Amino acid sequence: MTRGGREKDQDEPERKCIATGESQPKAGLIRFCLDPDGMVTPDILGRLPGRGFYVSADRAAIEKAAKKGLFARAARQTVKVPDDLADLVEDLLARRVVDLVSMARKASGAVMGYEKVKDWLTKGKAATLLQASDGSERGKTKLSPPERDGGFIGVLTAGELGLAFGRERAIHAALAAGGLRTRVVEEAARLAGVRGHSGRQDGGETAMKDT
Repeated sequence: MTRGGREKDQDEPERKCIATGESQPKAGLIRFCLDPDGMVTPDILGRLPGRGFYVSADRAAIEKAAKKGLFARAARQTVKVPDDLADLVEDLLARRVVDLVSMARKASGAVMGYEKVKDWLTKGKAATLLQASDGSERGKTKLSPPERDGGFIGVLTAGELGLAFGRERAIHAALAAGGLRTRVVEEAARLAGVRGHSGRQDGGETAMKDT
């Protein structure tokens, strides 16, 4: 298991985390690179030019790399590190997950709302259950996630989950099987690592509904 929450796949290319020294699949790491001014920049999509430096999708690892000068050591030059680097990574990952869920919705691969989600689960159409991390415990336990890898995501807030569906907030959502679902699961695992979530993500006590 990677720090980002994903199972290791021996066929995936691996990179070494500059904070932990551990090698793991790239999908469980965050890539960083330097901009023209030498500023450490998160490369969430892994597409920015230049040499990359990898850190586990884990808040403590990112903060260690920033505070201990590990980016400068890896780059072998003086670098600038944003004071809020871990928060910046978290925000970018959350936005990425929201965008992917939104893309799935537009492709008819996602629904929100208790009744629609329940119907998908009953019919076996739902491959992943999403529930807001700050949704009420009582309401969320009425739905059971599919028993499969990536069957549950609980790392988004109600506001973030709602944003993916063009709503103020959402507590329950579901994804159908397919390529977009796989990407959502992978990015949500990285976000969970940075947010310090592990395993099944349960929410707080605030009672809310999908609106």
